[in-house]
Amino acid sequence: MRRGCMSLGDVRCDDCHRIIPHSERYLVIEDTGGVVLRLCVDCSLKKGYAHYKVEKGEQVLTFFSE
Repeated sequence: MRRGCMSLGDVRCDDCHRIIPHSERYLVIEDTGGVVLRLCVDCSLKKGYAHYKVEKGEQVLTFFSE
């Protein structure tokens, strides 16, 4: 399951290992085995879990599939 979240400042990206600053968005992926993966926006974009789309004339970042 994928969930888009907002950081409270104590979250670390599991791919690049940087701390995700307060109020920045990140992605949580939980598989059926209970393994939780937290990815910052940059890593989510690189891995194809996030993309930009145009909505109401504005470019918006989304973690949902197309």
